[in-house]
Amino acid sequence: MKPVKVGICGLGTVGSGTFNVLTRNKREINARAGVEINIIQVGARRENPACDLGGVARVADIFEVARNPEVDVLVELIGGTTVAKDLVLEAIAQGKHVVTANKALIAEHGNEIFARAKEAGVQVMFEAAVAGGIPIIKALREGLSANKVEWLAGIINGTGNFILTEMRDKGRAFEDVLKEAQALGYAEADPTFDVEGIDAAHKLVILASLAFGIPLQFDKVFTEGISNIAPEDVDYAQELGYRIKHLGIARQTAAGIELRVHPTMIPAKRLIANVDGVMNAVLVKGDAVGPTLYYGAGAGAEPTASAVIADVVDVARSCAQGGAGVAPLAFHNAADQTPNMLPMEQVETAYYLRMVAEDRPGVLAQVSTILAEANISVEALIQKEPQQDAPQVPLILLTSRAIEHQLMSAIEKIEALPVIHGDVVHIRVESLG
Repeated sequence: MKPVKVGICGLGTVGSGTFNVLTRNKREINARAGVEINIIQVGARRENPACDLGGVARVADIFEVARNPEVDVLVELIGGTTVAKDLVLEAIAQGKHVVTANKALIAEHGNEIFARAKEAGVQVMFEAAVAGGIPIIKALREGLSANKVEWLAGIINGTGNFILTEMRDKGRAFEDVLKEAQALGYAEADPTFDVEGIDAAHKLVILASLAFGIPLQFDKVFTEGISNIAPEDVDYAQELGYRIKHLGIARQTAAGIELRVHPTMIPAKRLIANVDGVMNAVLVKGDAVGPTLYYGAGAGAEPTASAVIADVVDVARSCAQGGAGVAPLAFHNAADQTPNMLPMEQVETAYYLRMVAEDRPGVLAQVSTILAEANISVEALIQKEPQQDAPQVPLILLTSRAIEHQLMSAIEKIEALPVIHGDVVHIRVESLG
C-alpha cells in the first residue's frame, strides 16, 4: 500500500514533539493507521535541538512544503492567524489534507477554511486545537454523535487554572501567582490571551460549533478574565462549598445559544471542580448519555503531539481507503435554521455577591429589598463580625438564578445605597448538575 507522506511546518515545542513521537512510535502508529506514515519534509527556519531530523529534509520556506507534490498531509504548527492562514489555504489549493493545532486560526477563519477544503475534497483536522492531548473533538464528532448536546463546560486554559489553584491552596494574590506562572513557562510575557479568556474563547467556539452544528462565531463569545479575582473571594467560595474556576460554557436553551468565558463558582463536589494545576477538563451533557467528563493535559509538546498524530492517523486511514473524507464541521446553512446567539445580558444564572457594608441594623434588609424587587432571592449569606471596631463589614450573598441584566441593574441600586462602600463584586454560579 502506498505510504502517506507528511510535511511538518513549524519546529517549535509542538512541532518537535510531533516529529519525535511520530518517529519514536512509528511501528505502533503505522499498525493502527493500516498504512505507513513517513515524514518527508520539515518547514522551519532553523533546526530544533529538541529533535534530531536525521535524513528528513528541512526547508526554510514553509510554502515549499505546501507546494511539494510529494506531500499528502501538511501539518501546520507555526501558530498565528496570518501566515498560517495563507499556508493552510495554499495547501488546500494544492490538494493536500491539513492537520493543525491552531485554535485561533480555526476559531477566526475556520468557516472560510472548511469551505475551501470542501470544494477541494480534502480534510482539515484540528483535534489538538482544543485541550491539548484530550480527544474532545473526536468525542463530540464520534463518541457522542447520537446525542443532542445540551451544554458543555470546560477548563480549557491551563495557565488560568494554575493561577486559581495556587490562589486557593496557598492564599496567594493573582499578580504573585502570575509571575510564577511566567517564570515556569506556563504564561507568556504578555499573558493577556490566557488570563483574560481569549485563548479559552477560541477553543469554546470550536467546541460549540461541533456540539450544536453552528458556524464558528468568535465575535459572539462573552469573555471575562480572572485578573480581578481576589484571595478573599476564593476563601469565601470555599466557605460556601464552592470553588472558582475559569470556565468556557456553551449552552443550548429555548431562548438561544450561550457562548461565554468567565470565572465561575461551581460546587466543590463536582469532579471538574477538582481539576487543578495546568490540567484541562471538559464536561459535556448529552440528552442520551448524560454528563461525561474528559480530563488530561491541555498543553505541552508530547500531549499536544498525541492529538496532532491522531488526526494524521485518521487522514492516513482515509487515504489508504481511497477516500478524501468530509469536512469535520456540520453547519446549519438554511436561514431558518440559523440559531439565535443569546447576548450575555439575557443569560440566566445564579450569582455570588460580595460588598462592603456599614455595620448597622437594617443594611441586609435594604439589600434584600432591592434584590426582591428584581425577583431575585438570597439563597445563602455570610456576614462577618467587624474587625477591631471597624465601622464596615464584608457581606457575602448567594442569589437565586436571575437574568444578567436584572442582576446588574440591582447591583447599580445596591452600590448607590449610602450604607454600601465601593463596588459590588459579582461572580456567576453554575451547578453543572
